[in-house]
Amino acid sequence: MENINLPTKNTWCPGCGNFGIQKALTDAVSEMDRRKAVLVSGIGCHGKMSDYLNINSFYSLHGRAIAAGVGVKLGNEELDVICSVGDGDAYSEGVAHLIHAARRNSNITVIVHDNHVFSLTVKQRTATSPKGFVGSTTPKGSVEEPINPLKLMLETGATFVARGYSAKTEHLKRLILEGVRHQGFSYIEVLQPCIAWYNTYESYNERVYEMENEFMEMRDAKEKASEWDYSNSDAKIPLGVFYKEEKDTFENQTGRSFFVDVNSVLEKTK
Repeated sequence: MENINLPTKNTWCPGCGNFGIQKALTDAVSEMDRRKAVLVSGIGCHGKMSDYLNINSFYSLHGRAIAAGVGVKLGNEELDVICSVGDGDAYSEGVAHLIHAARRNSNITVIVHDNHVFSLTVKQRTATSPKGFVGSTTPKGSVEEPINPLKLMLETGATFVARGYSAKTEHLKRLILEGVRHQGFSYIEVLQPCIAWYNTYESYNERVYEMENEFMEMRDAKEKASEWDYSNSDAKIPLGVFYKEEKDTFENQTGRSFFVDVNSVLEKTK
């Protein structure tokens, strides 16, 4: 089989957590039909993933990868659409797209590279930066409480909610494959240390653990998602699938009627 990784020069910092995500995604794609795989990326360090994997890909505007991914899936339901996004563009500029794609149960997989910092633009805080985070825009420490995106996704209606860690590549690969194979909106948060601006390796290595069971009940999933509040606490951090539900997808409900309606409107304007 042709090499999935392209010979493009990799410009991530040595030790970046993105290397682990690349490894997991590469291994996952190798078990998929590559002809049907489409990688849609946003703007940021995570976006370079499209430069390094030899599969169909699309670079979107900042915060718009999920919207583009929804469009790709509507255009061809046979495609396996994977959105590679960061906590910066997914939870700030793109948070509305994230929420509405989850609410609609769009049949795409969203992988969030969450390092709690805008790394490419040199250490600004994001929506998941802990309170007190010292960065280039918060030199005296951020006064904002971080959001809990897992709880946000559970409340919004995502039908597959999971968390992985970039240093646990085999576990992350399994999550990605399960997310892609799930019929519905799959959200996978990946804890991804930024070696340059917010190195969390030591903290994560001491605190992460893999859950033994999937949490099928919403109440249990919310409780487990609240175990760690994205602060600098010493709380343990659960990894795995928090919630999974079988529900009709946006694409199934929309069908080809979407395109028929658009074409009929265009015909009337001629």
